[in-house]
Parts: sequence; structure tokens; C-alpha cells
Amino acid sequence: MRNIIFCLFGLLCSVLLSGCQQTADQGPVYKIGYMNCNSEQETRLRFAPLTRYLSEKVGVRFEMVPVDTQDFEDRFKKEEFAFTHTNSLLYLILRQDHDLQLVATEKRGQFGARTAGTIISRKDSGIRTLADLKGKRMIFGPQLAPSGYLAQYDLMLKAGIDPEMDLSYYAIPHGSFKHEKLIYAVYFGAYDVAAAPALDLEVMTREGKISADDFQIVAQSPIFPYCTFGAAKGVDPDLMKRFREALVLLTPEDTVDYNGEQVKVLKSAWVDGFEQLLDSDYDILRGMAKRANMPPYQEF
Repeated sequence: MRNIIFCLFGLLCSVLLSGCQQTADQGPVYKIGYMNCNSEQETRLRFAPLTRYLSEKVGVRFEMVPVDTQDFEDRFKKEEFAFTHTNSLLYLILRQDHDLQLVATEKRGQFGARTAGTIISRKDSGIRTLADLKGKRMIFGPQLAPSGYLAQYDLMLKAGIDPEMDLSYYAIPHGSFKHEKLIYAVYFGAYDVAAAPALDLEVMTREGKISADDFQIVAQSPIFPYCTFGAAKGVDPDLMKRFREALVLLTPEDTVDYNGEQVKVLKSAWVDGFEQLLDSDYDILRGMAKRANMPPYQEF
């Protein structure tokens, strides 16, 4: 009799647990739009484990949506995703025009949750100051790249140099890995100077792709917030709080079961961690965008 009772009790627990699991599986799906840095494939490889981890920690189902930078605002307006992961300039655009809420800021490299833009030349070029840029050939990163375009454009404007008038020529590389391409473009002499993100210089040097001795840092911008998670204004405040806590509490040792393996979440995402900043911490970037007449403050 006792065995029968234990069996019935076990069966009841199994049914209850199964019912709970079915309820969770049938709950709403929240989509996270991830801005593609280089390619959709890279975005999926980096952030699929993080998305799985967030689902487990927050207790709701998240689904990742890789999005091209130029398409991001339109797709956000169409409510294709509730959460966003973008560079900090795109965060400002969505904040200004669509009331995006700040969730957390990514930490990576020597500046933690902040980053900077640099202007570099070859060490043997003789180009050492911003004044030396006049009449030179320059290569920038994508126009919506805060540390690969905006920061450098602003540095030049503040020094009295108009990139549209005072450079002999400037260009933006095509395809993926634009930041690496522009660094190599200076190294191999295709251009005189480049708008290089400080983080890319740091990473490429650490990986042995370049030597710091080969380049001259002509100028470096003040630091400003790095890549950013945001949430649409209609997202439940408690859900946003749990989402933020799951990010901020992540450690390098935290893992998630992904494709049958225990994957370190931060390592997979190429991230050191996350930090909760204030929206006012982005004011320095707002100033750059206003001076450069760039979105979301452009005046025609």
C-alpha cells in the first residue's frame, strides 16, 4: 500500500511539473534586436548563448533577431522587438525619437563600459597633430559608428578642421570588418589617416594582428558609453528590472547549456560584463552628435 501511495505521489508531482513547464513554454516571446557589427552569422554566434541565459534567468522566453544597422530604427518602429542591443549612437536615436529606456551598458576593454575614438597615422608618416590632417586622405568607419566616425569627426571640428573641406579625400570601406579594414588601410599606405576605434586597436594589438609601434595616435576623443541594451517604453518595468539584473550580475564563470555544451556566456559574447549607467552619462555623445549635425539632432 505504501508503495502505491509513493507511486501515486510521484505521478502527481510529474503531472504538476509538466503542467508548469507547458505554461512557461506557452508564455509570451520577447524578441531582442541585436545590431549586426559585422555579419548576421557573427551576431548569432556571439549572442545566442546570452539570449538563452537571459531566458533562463529572467524566466521568460527571449528570441534573438539580428538586425542591420541601417534597418534598425524602422524595424524598431514596427515593434519587431521589445529589447535592443546597439551601439551608443543608435541608442541615442531610439531614445530621442522613440522613448527607448536604458537597461545596461556593455563592458569591454580598458575603458570598461565606455570607449573612445582615435585618429591614427603610420608612425613614419610625419602626421602627428590634427593640424597635419589638412590635405590628407582619410578613411572612416560607418557613419553611425560612434567610435569609428562621430568621435573623430567631432575631434576635427573642435580643432577647426572641416572634414568636408580640409581633407583631400575621405572614404568608408565596404563590407564587413570595416574597423579592421581602415586600420590596415593606413598600415599599407592606402590612406594617410584613419578613424580607428580605441577598442579595435586594443584588441588587434592583443591578438598580434598589428603592433602598436607601427602607429601614431594623432588624437583621441573623450570616453563615452559603449554598446547598450535598451527596452521599448511599453515593456513591463518589473521585466526590465529582472532583465537588467540578469545582465549586471553576469560573471565570467557563468555558463549556459547551448547546443549540448556548457558555454561561458560573456566569453561567447566577447564581453567583459555589464554596468548600469545613467542616461545622463550619454550626454557627452549627445554633444558630439549635435556639433557634427548628426542624428538624432541633424538640421538640414
